[in-house]
Amino acid sequence: MPRTSNALALACLIPVAAQAAPAEEAGTRLAPAEVLRLKAQAQRVTILRDKWGIPHVYGKTDADAVFGMLYAQAEDDFKRVERNFITALGRMAEVDGEKALYDDLRMKLFIRPDELKAQYKASPAWLKKLMNAWSDGLNWYLHTHPQVKPQLLSRFEPWMALSFSEGSIGGDIEEVDVPALKRFYQDIPQLAQAASVPRNDLDKEPGGSNGFAIAPAISRTGHALLMINPHTSFYFRPEIHVNSEEGLNAYGAVTWGQFFVYQGFNDRLGWMHTSGGGDVIDEFLETVVEKDGKFFYRYGKALRPMKTVEITLPYKLPGGMAEKKVTAYFTHHGPVVRREGDKWVSVALMNDPLKAIQQSFLRTKARDYKAFWKAMELRTNSSNNTVYADADGNIAYWHGNFIPKRDPRFDYTKPVDGSDPTTDWKGLHAVQDTIHLFNPKNGWIQNTNNWPYSAAGAYSPRRQDYPAYMSMNPENARGIHAVRVLENRKDFTLESLIAAAYDSRLTAFEPLLPQLFQAYDALPAAAPAKARLAEQVAALRGWDMRYALDSVPTSVGIYWLQDLAKTHGPAAKEQGVPVLQYVETKLTPEQRLDALARASAKLQEAFGTWRTPWGEINRFQRVTGDIVQPFDDAKPSIPVPYASGNWGSLAAFGMTSPQTTKRIYGERGNSFVAAVEFGPRIRAKSILAGGQSGDPASPHFADQAAMYARGEFKDVLFYQDDVRKHLEREYHPGQ
Repeated sequence: MPRTSNALALACLIPVAAQAAPAEEAGTRLAPAEVLRLKAQAQRVTILRDKWGIPHVYGKTDADAVFGMLYAQAEDDFKRVERNFITALGRMAEVDGEKALYDDLRMKLFIRPDELKAQYKASPAWLKKLMNAWSDGLNWYLHTHPQVKPQLLSRFEPWMALSFSEGSIGGDIEEVDVPALKRFYQDIPQLAQAASVPRNDLDKEPGGSNGFAIAPAISRTGHALLMINPHTSFYFRPEIHVNSEEGLNAYGAVTWGQFFVYQGFNDRLGWMHTSGGGDVIDEFLETVVEKDGKFFYRYGKALRPMKTVEITLPYKLPGGMAEKKVTAYFTHHGPVVRREGDKWVSVALMNDPLKAIQQSFLRTKARDYKAFWKAMELRTNSSNNTVYADADGNIAYWHGNFIPKRDPRFDYTKPVDGSDPTTDWKGLHAVQDTIHLFNPKNGWIQNTNNWPYSAAGAYSPRRQDYPAYMSMNPENARGIHAVRVLENRKDFTLESLIAAAYDSRLTAFEPLLPQLFQAYDALPAAAPAKARLAEQVAALRGWDMRYALDSVPTSVGIYWLQDLAKTHGPAAKEQGVPVLQYVETKLTPEQRLDALARASAKLQEAFGTWRTPWGEINRFQRVTGDIVQPFDDAKPSIPVPYASGNWGSLAAFGMTSPQTTKRIYGERGNSFVAAVEFGPRIRAKSILAGGQSGDPASPHFADQAAMYARGEFKDVLFYQDDVRKHLEREYHPGQ
């Protein structure tokens, strides 16, 4: 490929002189007429805070309820609300400085204000009302709380709601590798070759969520049950109940700043999203040529001109603001995000925020399976599976929702040849053609971010009936565990379903410990490791592979498995297989024993002895309201028995940031958890990691923490009479 002319500005990263901060930072006052309008709307909204601080929002219309819903969220943690939209709008560098420039570029390749404003104008009237109420609720909060100083967004506009239209913890856009994106847009003039970038990390801590649905035939009361168990970053979603006289009555977890309950239930049905599903993000290798200072890409026998878009990236400096401009490149597949060898790589993914936000809200108002299916037909839930149950006794499962049609001859787990028209997406699969289940005869459904082929035991979908791209994840240790706790049961209750979801077995150890014992038994009697590891091996032989606070083998086993994953994870990722599969099939006896020696030494160094009970190590700590929680071994913490979902723990608890403490502090895993029974009257229980509020001064900052650690749930106060029996405060927004 010829080198470009130096005169051509391919990716203009032009620092601009320091300038004033954006208008939002200076604050935006509401006009008197606007104050009167929002005050009147606030009077149509009532918020009841129960004894846990959970807001129960009541409005005359859906828009009124949304107004109150956003106001209540801002009360509980405005900084998380604002941060989500700073991120979604690609404006992190305006707060965090130049280090965030390419995170912003990644967002702005897909999300641009002019396009969102146009989509807002084209929205149906009912949706415009909700987006207007969304911004009004946030602006009313800021107006009535002048002491709150936003980092950037002092005024919210209705169109901004479209920038974050689907509530997953990691959206599709985040699959684009930022370092590779940065290298590409910094190095375009050199047209240098680049190495390939590994695809998805198969072993993120702690590995996802669980959803269980139980049919009336195997529940003691004859009612359907639903287990809602997302594994997210702690404090990523609060608990909320939102009601209107137009039929909205949704309870559950809402991602900060959004106007729909993401995982939850209404008085007729419930839905739980687990990450995974089919292949929804594909990369295309583009053959690029330069002619007369312009770039073209080959498509079939023709050359097509690259579309270019100049993207402005403001960023914060110590003395003010500056900006850089990047000329971004697009093919019909999508934006160019990196280079592989001498090819440019474009990415295709779902980017339809107008339909996505409609689907996200409409499913919360569905009254039956037919209505829920209709919402699914919008096909914009790209990153999730859905586990479902309803008051009519139905249970169901959809493995993904947005599934592009492709030529099955190609392996889309790797970049495909973009110059070959047959690799293009060919529309979307209809919902009925995707992998799904409805009322399987076994009476239960489960998904743990694993494949769908064990979702209903013997009545699961069959792998051979679907294209490979419809299911991307393998079976996992939690999936094996889930089948065991659900099968052959006929008498589920709300309480026994919670107990099943908290079963303490760590199934990942089952194939691995016998290999360790075999390696140890094969050692010669005189081998130094024979004596050095004798007590550790004896402890593990006597272990039932269940976590417990007083269990030393839990500590030894988990540190051993952590060492194996850390040591051999890079090789596993290079081969594109889960690390547990790699350590089960690829390691030598010596490698297994060496890992146990290193794990024992690490425990000895940190705690003075390898015989340290798990509860001394694994802790919950929430000491500040920071979005990224600091941890300190010298400050109070609570022992937690749960373990990483990667090791088969259904109740997941793991640390994601680099560990700088001796103890392990949970940051991700069980967060908001709920179990629901769909009888004539809803009965439900729930628990939050920590508490509802992000304010350390609030009584609801950590009032659920000890219960969370014990696996003890609170009763959900779904009916207003019950809320009033446990009422902490009643008010109108701004009162």
